[in-house]
Amino acid sequence: MPSPTRLWETFSVSLRLGLTSFGGPIAHLGYFENTYVRRLNWLTPQAYGEIVTLCQLLPGPASSQANFLIGWQRAGALGALLSWIGFTLPSALLMYGLAVAAPHMNGELAAPIFHALKLVAVCVVAQAVWSMGRKLCPDVQRLLIAGVCGLGVVMIGGVWAQVGAIAVAALAGLILCRATEVATTGLSLPISRNTGLIALGVFAVFMVGLPFVASHDRLLGLIDIHYRAGALVFGGGHVVLPLLHEPMVANGLISDADFLSGYGGAQAVPGPLFTLAAYLGAMSAPAGAAPLWALSVLIALSLPGLLLAIAGAPLWAWIRSHPAAQTALMGINAGVVGILAAALYSPVGTSAILSPRDALIAVAGVFALERLKTPPLMVVGAIIAICVAGEIVNAVV
Repeated sequence: MPSPTRLWETFSVSLRLGLTSFGGPIAHLGYFENTYVRRLNWLTPQAYGEIVTLCQLLPGPASSQANFLIGWQRAGALGALLSWIGFTLPSALLMYGLAVAAPHMNGELAAPIFHALKLVAVCVVAQAVWSMGRKLCPDVQRLLIAGVCGLGVVMIGGVWAQVGAIAVAALAGLILCRATEVATTGLSLPISRNTGLIALGVFAVFMVGLPFVASHDRLLGLIDIHYRAGALVFGGGHVVLPLLHEPMVANGLISDADFLSGYGGAQAVPGPLFTLAAYLGAMSAPAGAAPLWALSVLIALSLPGLLLAIAGAPLWAWIRSHPAAQTALMGINAGVVGILAAALYSPVGTSAILSPRDALIAVAGVFALERLKTPPLMVVGAIIAICVAGEIVNAVV
């Protein structure tokens, strides 16, 4: 049993990340790398790369799964739960508040704020690509793997291109990294095979059983929609949105305008995008039931990814114990860098850099984070202030 001090430390670090990690799932991985690897030294770059790779291979929200497993590595099962709560709670409360306040909101400054947060994502992801690239691609072979994977993801596009890039990276690692000395990662996830099998069994029971009870109750039907979406999505939070939009809007659970307003709000808050579920649950609830519905739907969307992360960890440990797998992992870690670089270009960069001014702001933000070691929250505040001021000046002129 981990000490109360370690449990509190695990929760408080995740809570701080939940309050400051703007920019979506790709950016979150940058915040995690900066916090867990560079600042706290809880993980080596190689161990962190392995956790990220495992979570990208699994359905579900990769950033929440990664933070969950890091919490497990640090403080066991209770630490994992506290990590998930700490990272999820701030944005869940904000999205619930948005559902309550939605009818009274004025959106005049929404556009520049949302745009500023996209620029923040550019800064954070660029810093992560630079930092992880230096550590995980130290030679020509792995730079080549990263470049090919990144180029492939950009040219082909889609979630399956990312999965394919990881497979190609593993094969390339087996071929190109055989002569490279294998380094010990230090990654140790204390999740037994039995625990993994239990988690997989619980996942399957809900997956098969929920449809049989969904028609008997409106809340159970909503839980079924969100659990199934969370179980089938690859690629993180953004990918789950179309899976939720059709059943929610087509079945009259929420209007199209309200759904899109929630999506816009989810872009503006820190933490995981899956907390959109708290908004959708509250907006769909009957009078007086909003808190219960918001919490139930949030858990339903998040639970399958967490169960699959628990189930996948023992299998990952088995793979790592084989020498050939070690060289494949070096290729996979390089491939992850390439995938992040591809995401930096699209959708992160292409959706945010719309003018030379945007490019200048992004470069300044990366410089502030990487060279000046400016706290991320200060960078977020500065970029929002610049974008809002620019909008005000344009309106006056």
